[in-house]
Amino acid sequence: MKKIGITGGIGSGKSTICHLFSLLGVPVFNADQEAKRIMNTSSLVRSKMMLNFGNDIYLPDHTIDRKKLAGNIFNSPSLLEKVNGIIHPEVRKYFSDWCERQQSPYIVHEAAILFESGFYKMMDFTILVTAPEEDRIARVVKRDGTTAEKVKERIAMQWPDEEKMILANKTIMNNNGKLIIPQLLELDKKFRSHG
Repeated sequence: MKKIGITGGIGSGKSTICHLFSLLGVPVFNADQEAKRIMNTSSLVRSKMMLNFGNDIYLPDHTIDRKKLAGNIFNSPSLLEKVNGIIHPEVRKYFSDWCERQQSPYIVHEAAILFESGFYKMMDFTILVTAPEEDRIARVVKRDGTTAEKVKERIAMQWPDEEKMILANKTIMNNNGKLIIPQLLELDKKFRSHG
């Protein structure tokens, strides 16, 4: 079974692309959602998080205090690295188990930090979804009800597309210019064929 990694910066449209793959009957693993789930459900992750950030990093309902965690890691690359070091091995393990259960010629692994986390090394093919920055900002402002400044801050924290392009096998520009569906159908055909 081929493993296809899909990534893209905030507002690039990677989730839409992954949704289109799922409409083609392809199993999609959303690494970011799984990381959030594991953070709240894994006792191993919970104990490591509390050891590093204190017991109050979890709310009374046993879910992670996302505001507090974001406040801790926002300006601290070393703390962010520590959190990733706790979460990523568990997501990797869950992903491997999930792959075992799939009955498809290929699967899609969606992750915001596919390259940064090193997950791309587990993939047979990687796709980077890009879009002009003004489009990305407009999409996220509309979707999250946030400000353009906040979106720019989040974009600044991510690797630039130019860096990701070096590692990606294919780049899809999501700018309303080139039609995306024909590109995806072509990739689907490629991934379903042998070789």
